[in-house]
Amino acid sequence: MKLTAKSKFGISVAVLTFSLFAGSPVRAQAPAKADPPANAPAAALPSSDDVIRHYVQAVGGAEALKKFTSRQIIGTLEIPRMSVSGTLESHEKAPNKMMSVVVVAGATFKRGFDGTIGWADDPQNGLRDLTGDELTDTKREADFYRPLDLQKIYSKISVQGTDKVGDHDAYVVEASMGSGDPDKLFFDKTSGLLIHSVLTQHTPQGAVTVEEDLGDYQDADGEKIPFTIKQSTPQIEFTIKISEVHHNVQFDDAQFAKPAAE
Repeated sequence: MKLTAKSKFGISVAVLTFSLFAGSPVRAQAPAKADPPANAPAAALPSSDDVIRHYVQAVGGAEALKKFTSRQIIGTLEIPRMSVSGTLESHEKAPNKMMSVVVVAGATFKRGFDGTIGWADDPQNGLRDLTGDELTDTKREADFYRPLDLQKIYSKISVQGTDKVGDHDAYVVEASMGSGDPDKLFFDKTSGLLIHSVLTQHTPQGAVTVEEDLGDYQDADGEKIPFTIKQSTPQIEFTIKISEVHHNVQFDDAQFAKPAAE
């Protein structure tokens, strides 16, 4: 098994989790879109710039986010179908360093990026360098200012329409990196917050699509962070619950480096 616990668009907590359960490539489906009423006029859609601008303001605004240079996140995860729970901790440092640790069922899963080298260490695959699409994923996840950098991360972003996510009306944004299937991001029309996404995660076993629901947004030193993140594929579902968020913690760069082989 392999765990990935980091959300690609908010905090670094959803990235250690998914690869834990990525035994074979699967494809998750985006929520079905409701048909508009017959003869109903099409509502004008905002531009992708407007949606992203609303999102940045919703999570705190560029000025507030740039005051942070590091972030520590502590939480738990639960896998109900397996009756398993565990802990997670994520450290991030601007502009592009990250390290996450998940401990579940007595096993430890680590993943990091030191600004140049991406690495992972888990019971199934051991300590290894990340390459190819896995490394690309990790570089993107390690971007400390992801909400501000979406237009740099993606080569093309477009608003495709609207959809329902639970009780929320959302704008559906398609975001492409130029190759592979585009990511789909669902932003609440009222709050501007990212509430759902359909993302491609690359693992040693291949590309896997994972659905992610982000909720229970809370203020953490002026930044809105989802304290509950649910990730799912047809094979597994799990929930991450954040208990602590600390900003501007002093992290030594050495902790993000690939550990020495035992």
